[in-house]
Formats: sequence, structure tokens, C-alpha cells
Amino acid sequence: MLKNSCLSCFADEISDSLAEQIALMQELGIHSVEFRSADGKGVADYSCEEAAAAYQTLKAAGISVSALGSPIGKISITEDFEPHFEKFCHVAKLAQIFHTRQIRLFSFYMPEELLAGDTPDAESRLEVLRRLSAMISYAAQKDLVLLHENEKGIYGDTVARCLDLMQQLHGPHFGCTFDFANFVQCGQDPLAAYELLKPYITYVHIKDAKADGTVVPAGQGVGQLRTILQKLDASGYDGYLSLEPHLTDFTALNSLEAHVETRGRTDGPTAFREAWQALRDILHAAV
Repeated sequence: MLKNSCLSCFADEISDSLAEQIALMQELGIHSVEFRSADGKGVADYSCEEAAAAYQTLKAAGISVSALGSPIGKISITEDFEPHFEKFCHVAKLAQIFHTRQIRLFSFYMPEELLAGDTPDAESRLEVLRRLSAMISYAAQKDLVLLHENEKGIYGDTVARCLDLMQQLHGPHFGCTFDFANFVQCGQDPLAAYELLKPYITYVHIKDAKADGTVVPAGQGVGQLRTILQKLDASGYDGYLSLEPHLTDFTALNSLEAHVETRGRTDGPTAFREAWQALRDILHAAV
């Protein structure tokens, strides 16, 4: 299944140590990473010199960077955008150092009262579009691709609002990262989301969840991964499948979610192997 796609992963869920991340990736035969954090630092906080050193370490190990798993867009829509835009410009520079064109980003946290229903107030929506447009324009200048991930609590958490963003902004420098578990956790139907967003899907995160929102290995939840991956295969999808297990309380977790829910596990390598095997089982199944 998905013979034309490439496999990648969030290796910081293995360990905080870049050396340990690389060791397990090599053991499992994973040759790409969605670089998010290592050695106690999130990618957006890397200096150019630190990024260059990390890239050379990965390159020497035979590992390429599929995308930067950046935190861009994970601030409130009410916060000042200018400092955040400066951080984005730095991340864009880091992407070039890591030799990737792709940057994962989000569409800003919204006050809870504005997330009721499918349409927040018009002013907040326009501000989201303004901010994303500014970043897309900059990305076009640098020949980069920004990949919007559906995420709990941001503007683009529901199918309708993700579709709105894509209809307004999709192009060669802005696409959709599809995350099964995040849709489940937002009370959305992943299959319905796929059918509406399929023209825009540029990148895929492999993460599944039960109906109560608990994250589980691929195929063990209600994310409908098997069905959707079969549809992606039939469509000729040739982008990345990036494994994001979210099964443990890994070091970078506190910086990734507005409201952290602990998993109760700290056995990163073991949990990562479980998640990797579950994905391989799905991919090796008959279509």
C-alpha cells in the first residue's frame, strides 16, 4: 500500500537525544525525519549554527529532513503577530539549512467562545487569513511550502474551517497536513474530512485515537486509517507519511499542546517501536 509515498517520523518521541533518535531510526530503517526537537531544544529555537550541525549529523547517518515540525501558529489570535512573524522568518531560514522546503504550521489558538460552531466571528477569521497570507507570501519568496495541520483549539480544527482555509489560501506554497487523531479529538469524522480535503492533502501524520480522544497506535482507534490510506493509495498520493505516535510523555510534549494530557508512559523507544509496527502492519496489508 502507498508504494509511491515516503515514510518519516517525529523522532523526538523516541528520545530527547538526537543520537538516540538516529540510532533507533537506523535500526528500524527510517530514512527521513520531521524535525521538531532534539537535545533539549525545539527547532524554532535553534540557531543557524546549531541547525547546520544537526543537519550534518543527520546527513552523515543517511537521514533526510521531510519537514520542520515547527510551532508556528501556536499562539493566540489575540497575541501580537509581529514577534511571531519574526520567529517564522527564522524558521524559514532553518528550513533551508535543513534542506527541506516544507514547514508544518497552525492557524492560531482561538478564545473558546469563538470556537462554537463552524464559523467564529468574522474579525477573527479575517485576522487568521491575514496572518497566514503574510507567511505564505514570504514562503513563496523563499520557495517553501507551508503545511497547515488540523489541531485542537486553533481556527483550523474542524473540517469546515480547514476547508475554508484551503479554499481561500491553497496554492503551491500552502497545503494541508492531514492528522487523523486530531480530527477524532475534535469530534470530526476523519473519512468525511478526507473526502472534503483530499484535493489539498500534501502531507499526512500517522496518529490514531479512540472515540474518547485517547491516542493509540495506527489502526487501533476510530481514525479510519486503513480506509483512508487505501483511498490515498488509489489516488496516487506520493507525499510523506509521518509517524507521530503520541503514546508517551516525551520531553517536548509540554511545548506542543495548550492543555497537556499526560499519557502515563515514558518508555519512548518501546512505544515508538509499537507505533512503527502498527503502521507497517497496515501498509503491508492487502489493499
